[in-house]
Amino acid sequence: MNILITGGTGFIGSKLCTYLSNIGHNLTVKTRNPALLSPSTKYVSYVQQLNENDSFDVVINLAGQPIADKRWSQVQKDKILNSRIDTTKQLIQFFNSTKHKPSVFISSSAIGYYGIEPTQNKITEVATGNDNGDDSFSSQLCQQWEKCALEAEQLGIRTCLLRTGIVLGKGGGALKKMLLPFKLGLGGKIGSGKQWMPWIHMDDMIGLIDLCINNDNISGPINCTAPNPVTNLTFTEALANTLNRPAIFPMPAFMVNLLMGQMGQELLLSGKNIIPKKALKHGYQFKYEKLDQALGSILS
Repeated sequence: MNILITGGTGFIGSKLCTYLSNIGHNLTVKTRNPALLSPSTKYVSYVQQLNENDSFDVVINLAGQPIADKRWSQVQKDKILNSRIDTTKQLIQFFNSTKHKPSVFISSSAIGYYGIEPTQNKITEVATGNDNGDDSFSSQLCQQWEKCALEAEQLGIRTCLLRTGIVLGKGGGALKKMLLPFKLGLGGKIGSGKQWMPWIHMDDMIGLIDLCINNDNISGPINCTAPNPVTNLTFTEALANTLNRPAIFPMPAFMVNLLMGQMGQELLLSGKNIIPKKALKHGYQFKYEKLDQALGSILS
């Protein structure tokens, strides 16, 4: 198939491009860093370079400025939001103009959609809207992003929304930031350690995107998380055990608030028990269901 990917040089995108290319698909990547692509991969620097005669079977939208790289000033929040909304709007404009509309549009979101309000319930996919969201920045970001992406449905395009958890893989993401202190024996729980950390192995993240491409019965939000989420305490203990190091240096909540402000409150001190009901319903077989299995495959 002919596939257009935005954000194809990022942590998930780069692995996805390799996978899709290896199984024979023809890729066009929207990127400003073409040097990071294989020489055979087509690319555009801007969505506006596409024209009405360009034809794609699948469009995958992964573009967006990293959410956890800097403290959330208002300027940084605007950059994070605009980097997602602007690209998504440009893709909707392209869908309106092209003679050959894609059969499926797969657009990133995150489990941040569900907000930070405490709940004892397991969270499965819900109809879009603010059913499970709140006024936190991460929730509002995902709600606006999804609302924009869903405009593709009005054009008759099947639309999938990837509500992604913490993606674990080599060379990037949250795990890369955690490795050094844990390797030095300086890791430990964050805050109370009771907050949930819904995670997913990179191989399964790509597997769920592939499921969305090939299963015409999947649309709307899909939780991209493993079926066995863990608390922060369990996660840090598992990481320390995998590295054969202690995990005895906790980071108190007040320190997270002092160093990271709202970003730390929402991304590190909060979390919900997210279950991938839709993926399991459609028969997806997770390669990595348990955290210790996933960490072992990455860090061995």
